[in-house]
Amino acid sequence: CRTGHAYTGDFRKTFIPNSQEPIYCPCDGETLETREHILRECNRYSQHRNILEEFSRSLILSEILGTAKGIQALHTFLQKSGAFTRTGQLRTQPNPPSYENEPE
Repeated sequence: CRTGHAYTGDFRKTFIPNSQEPIYCPCDGETLETREHILRECNRYSQHRNILEEFSRSLILSEILGTAKGIQALHTFLQKSGAFTRTGQLRTQPNPPSYENEPE
C-alpha cells in the first residue's frame, strides 16, 4: 500500500493490463479502485475508517503513509478491515504447526 504495490484495480490496470479481473471498485462498479479510494472513500471500509481518522482527521495520505504513528494506524486498519486483500475480506489466520502433524 505504501509503495503503491497493492492489490487494487489501479495496480492491475498498470501492471497486469490483460487481466480479466476488474479494475473498478466493487462498491459501485464505476470508480477506479485506487489506494486513495480505499483509504478515504470506499464504503466497504467505512466502518473501520475511524481508525485512520483518529490519527489523521482529514485522511491525509502523506501523514498516514509517511509517519510511524500513521503506519501503525494503517496496520490496525488493514488487520480489522481486510482492505487491500484479493477478496477485500479479512485474512484468515493459518493454523499454527503442531507436533502431531510432523512427519516421522
